[in-house]
Amino acid sequence: MKEIDHNMILSASGWRKVFAISQEEQDNTREIGTENEILSILAALTFSSYVKQKINKRNPLIVVGMDSRPTGYKIVNAILKALLSEKVIIKYGGIMAAPEIMSYAKIYDAFIYVSASHNPIGHNGIKFGLNDGGVLEASENAKLIEDFTQKCKDEKALFKAERILQKDDSSDLDWIYSESPSIKREALRIYTSFSKNVISSFSNESDQDAFFNQLKKGLAKNPISIVCDMNGSARTMSLDLDFFNQYGITLFQFNAIAGLIDHEIIPEGKNLIPCAQMMETLQGENIKHATLGYVPDCDGDRGNIVYWDELEQKAKILQAQEVFSLCVLSELAYSYYLSNNPSQLKLGVAVNCPTSMRVDKIANCFNAKVFRGEVGEANIVNTARKMRKQGYTIRILGEGSNGGNITYPSAVRDPINTVFALIKLLTIRDTQKNDKTKLGLFHIWCKLSNQENLYKENFTLTDILQTLPAFTTTGVSDPRAILKIKTADNALLKKNFQTLFEADFKAGANGLLEKYNIKRYNAVTTNGTTEKSGITDFSQSGKGGLKILFYEDDDPAAEPTSFIWMRGSGTEPIFRILCDVKGNAPQKEHDLLAWETSLLLKADSKN
Repeated sequence: MKEIDHNMILSASGWRKVFAISQEEQDNTREIGTENEILSILAALTFSSYVKQKINKRNPLIVVGMDSRPTGYKIVNAILKALLSEKVIIKYGGIMAAPEIMSYAKIYDAFIYVSASHNPIGHNGIKFGLNDGGVLEASENAKLIEDFTQKCKDEKALFKAERILQKDDSSDLDWIYSESPSIKREALRIYTSFSKNVISSFSNESDQDAFFNQLKKGLAKNPISIVCDMNGSARTMSLDLDFFNQYGITLFQFNAIAGLIDHEIIPEGKNLIPCAQMMETLQGENIKHATLGYVPDCDGDRGNIVYWDELEQKAKILQAQEVFSLCVLSELAYSYYLSNNPSQLKLGVAVNCPTSMRVDKIANCFNAKVFRGEVGEANIVNTARKMRKQGYTIRILGEGSNGGNITYPSAVRDPINTVFALIKLLTIRDTQKNDKTKLGLFHIWCKLSNQENLYKENFTLTDILQTLPAFTTTGVSDPRAILKIKTADNALLKKNFQTLFEADFKAGANGLLEKYNIKRYNAVTTNGTTEKSGITDFSQSGKGGLKILFYEDDDPAAEPTSFIWMRGSGTEPIFRILCDVKGNAPQKEHDLLAWETSLLLKADSKN
């Protein structure tokens, strides 16, 4: 074998491809073929070498785990063979949720996680990280990519990988697999402890206990039961059931056998319908407290939300942007709640570029600043780290366009933290002490947002949602949000788009500007952790994000009222677009997105 075409999309979010031997993305086979086994070995050898050099350790300890995809077993087996050949100390935890392996690896040197997150079942991939609780940042991942790409072309490296694959090391592998159950138990213990820290914000166990006792008292007065469609994900084997039950919350879970994936993996749109149906069934059986539900993706690092609407007496699906906005509201209010002097707080929120401007409106009420980075979890985590060094307290961060949230000190999304953000918002209510009222989280929000007239003592999530700033945003799973673009050079595509956009804007965009009173625009780019405004050359964004903000006022101090956004996906062969509009304005969102789509398709046809 002189060379191998890896055919992988390589990004900081993970190295992904269709691993199923048939190359069909919906194939649920375990078989990946010899070539993919060799690629897995090359990836593991690349990371092993990187870790040894990075931490100056001859025998580093690397944690290995996988999500519940069928192809994971063969990929992991190849990775373990590679690490054994490099004399790496291995802790293999079997099927693990992404937040679980990342919290566990914090006490060791590094991790390799086999997962393709929300991609279809035939896809798989590999994530790499050290012991900081998240995946490698883009600049470090780029070093791995360069080495891996060279290995795929290096005859000696390929020969070495073939020898590793053929070697009979079954006794060593058997030992690793036999130790897996005890590793899994240890990982769950560490993950549980870490989750208590994240949810409560307290590192001290006695403070954590006091917090959860307070939460249990609130839940006794306002009971909540949770419905979860596990969809055969890694969370079926994580802490969820025990963790909720420990604090007096009943968890009704279904599709809860690892690997038995019942429907499409991405937790968006129609894939949340089974959870909504189960909630309505439980309500019909008079289980009135079944008011929240979540659906994780395959690696269990995100989970979007279903809730019971008391006004309409039906289960409803929250959009990803709404879920994230609620979490931001909750965690900022919680920071206020814990502070003796909230006016002195220097709060921040880190989000990705296409996160709705709704978050800015919420943050403004708490005097918090919003910082934007490029799409990609690693970019947002590093944006938050950069701003913490500048003195900001950033407890809440994440990719609003995808749902879910990252709550510090975690560096990865976690549906447990998402659900508990909502539980805190619903259960930490006004209390009386020494004739003084300490406001609960929702009451704090109502007061700061000048909506105290909407606050009532027996509020529900439906009441909270009615106080959110109104925005209309393209959903990430909306078919309109995905374009098939032929132009491989993103910078060239955006250059062509700029030519067409500027000419069309000058001509009034066929009456669109007059219809929506759009007077001017501002182009913004995001690359990694850097956001730049006032861009005159759209191609500068390269593979990063490009956003066009629209204004309905010539006043330089005026706020934008809408934006369109675009970026080529780093994990799938698609081009993503989105529109965000202030207010309940579906027609405006439709028109602006259609305009963007038309210009992009014309720009693509130029090449």
